[in-house]
Amino acid sequence: MLDILAITGPIYITIALGYLTTRLGLFAKADMRVLGKFVITLALPALLFNALAQRNIGEILNVSYVLAYLAGSLLVIGLGLLWCRRVAGLSPSTSAVYVMGMTCSNSGFVGYPILVLTLPPVAGVALALNMVVENVVVIPLLLALAERGRGDAGQWYRVLGQSLARLVSNPLIMGLVAGLTVSLMGWKLPEPVARTINLFALSSGALSLFVIGGALVGLSMRGMGPQITPIAVGKLIFHPLAVLLAVFVLPLLGLPAMDPTLRMAAVLMAAMPMMGIYPILAQSYGQESLSAAALLVTTVASFFTLSVLLWLAPHVTLWS
Repeated sequence: MLDILAITGPIYITIALGYLTTRLGLFAKADMRVLGKFVITLALPALLFNALAQRNIGEILNVSYVLAYLAGSLLVIGLGLLWCRRVAGLSPSTSAVYVMGMTCSNSGFVGYPILVLTLPPVAGVALALNMVVENVVVIPLLLALAERGRGDAGQWYRVLGQSLARLVSNPLIMGLVAGLTVSLMGWKLPEPVARTINLFALSSGALSLFVIGGALVGLSMRGMGPQITPIAVGKLIFHPLAVLLAVFVLPLLGLPAMDPTLRMAAVLMAAMPMMGIYPILAQSYGQESLSAAALLVTTVASFFTLSVLLWLAPHVTLWS
């Protein structure tokens, strides 16, 4: 267990430092937005570029990983919407917000740093593949469902189109496409350029975790326990279980089996807390308080669930 704490400890200590330094006034809450913008605009795109540009194209385009992660996510989306509508009696828009919290992982800010410590050979590739699934399919789909729930029959089509159009100018997607291009063409960057990109890529790990901690300052969850619990359980338990199920079912349907390391990476990515922009996306549907509280609880709870998952992994023969 001490080995597991050696992995998860630095992650959550860094998050705690971000929280404490912001809480004590050494950093302002607004500073976290600036630092977060740096990570999203420069550091993570550089990281994605490096992860892809330095590998053979065959290593990157892992269809089995993409389909397994997507299938697990879609399963949770379907079951989550069914529970929200039939059991909890929530509106269509609110149901979509709940399910967004259950299925959209914080792949860049939390997932990648943990994979660097546990599965470094595949950390960058797993991050890139997750970005494809989340940004191209899952988030646009859920935003479209949320808009459709507002009652405007045509609006959801426009939101889906706008979400896809924004991908073109998204720095993360630009870094991903650039890295794929370099890998496909077999180019080698000049040494000064490669070193500069690497400097930005190396800054992403600790800074992204620090930003998560600072962003948690001031979030309140008073009286929201019954509403938050289904989102947290869906994200930290059902999402990784659904991806794990997909990982082993899809080969039975004829798809190539994944490497055990990539299998574990997919399940770990699904076990991460929800993305940091979750409250921002939920704000348009009047659910910013709920989503912010869910983000706080899920991020804290993930320390325990991820520690258990990392402890169980070596004892589970299914990985091999």
